Amino acid sequence: MIHRKYIIALVLGVALAAFLIGASVYQSRIHASQKQQAAAHTERMVRMHSPVIGPREAPVTIVEFFDPACETCRAFYPVVKELMQRYPSQVRLVIRYAPFHKGSDEVVKLLEAARRQDKYVMVLESLLAAQPQWADHGNPNLQLAYMAAEQVGLDMTRARADMAAPTLDAVLQQDVEDLTALRVDKTPTFFVNGRPLPSFGVKQLADLISVEVTKAAK
Repeated sequence: MIHRKYIIALVLGVALAAFLIGASVYQSRIHASQKQQAAAHTERMVRMHSPVIGPREAPVTIVEFFDPACETCRAFYPVVKELMQRYPSQVRLVIRYAPFHKGSDEVVKLLEAARRQDKYVMVLESLLAAQPQWADHGNPNLQLAYMAAEQVGLDMTRARADMAAPTLDAVLQQDVEDLTALRVDKTPTFFVNGRPLPSFGVKQLADLISVEVTKAAK
């Protein structure tokens, strides 16, 4: 019986090791593919219409492909905010939209309407704070998203009119075309000065930003 348990444990251990190696190889291939696509499509990183948070002339640019209904985007927002506060004059954030979840396209338009009222960050943070209430992936309650925006002073009558503008459909279409070309298939996806993260994580993002800040200072 002991011998049998040993064999089972050995088989499970080998299977786990094979899985971890396979996952590592897969991640490496994804990173290499994104790096290659980013290099080939530098013009797709930042568009004239892209929202910018932080100093526009900062030497280090974080590009985040972002879905307002994404829980991980919500979790990463304070991380990105803290990193930008660490390098207040060196780092800017450019937000690109990746409306993968149901209703996200409408919330993106709400954010863009807020930008026209100079309330982009306020509304973004309010929407993220209220995300657990409105962002059901199968059946989002957009009325709660509108309420979250209105609570921080957004003029909703004006915002609804701005959301209907055909230019916002063009913004969404361009961002979707760019994320497709760059092979972005999940949110958040980060690029720092055009470089993708070697693997996903807070430390990886912080380390890559640190490297680019150091390079820019030389």
